Amino acid sequence: MSTILVPKARFSAQSRLRALQADIMELILDRDLDAGDPMPTENELSEVLGVGRNTLRESLKVLQALGVIEIRHGFGMFVAPSNFEALADGLTFRGRLSLRHEGLEALQLVDIRQALESGLIGASIAKVTDEHLISIEAAVVKMERQAAKGETFTEADAEFHRLLFEPLNNDLLMNLMSVFWKVYRKIHLEIGIGSSDLLDTAAQHRAIYDAVAGKDSATAASLLSCHFDGIRAKIIQFVSPV
Repeated sequence: MSTILVPKARFSAQSRLRALQADIMELILDRDLDAGDPMPTENELSEVLGVGRNTLRESLKVLQALGVIEIRHGFGMFVAPSNFEALADGLTFRGRLSLRHEGLEALQLVDIRQALESGLIGASIAKVTDEHLISIEAAVVKMERQAAKGETFTEADAEFHRLLFEPLNNDLLMNLMSVFWKVYRKIHLEIGIGSSDLLDTAAQHRAIYDAVAGKDSATAASLLSCHFDGIRAKIIQFVSPV
């Protein structure tokens, strides 16, 4: 089996570009720039960093794709606001790609979300209000009604999990959950879901709600953890059918 060798010159060029990207990010931090703040011009960056314009532009394009900077044509460059779209797209691709093979990354995504939700539910229960509980149960009722009709309830499911952790008032967590949900939605489409699954899933959400409403953190954490066993089993079955 032949091995593809990357020429040293090419490898060196890639290393220099990565180093330049790191230097640009350090410059943003050193100058205490915040999201939305204007970046130095290309001329200034070239002079400060000691690189040519073409090399600089290559690195800026990568940083734009990573969501570090934002280039507004006719206005200049700015430190980009929080943007989780690139993360969602990347994880979705990796998860779906893994389904064509052994499903490892798809399963790892399940593990991460499982640990995140079951680990934080106790803190959320400590802060949940009656108003939150009303909204959470409304999402459960919507799932139950749609499941009874044999209809999928993607939006209600996403809303349920978002509302569960809304009491924590943690924007980063909400953004990460949104990312995971977008990834999950694509994986669900890949592996499929039957009508019997809908009824069982709605019942699982009702049980989780009951534990949250009863301030039973241990039961809620256990139910949330078990909640992800279903999709884990489906992924394993999908990538290694009998």
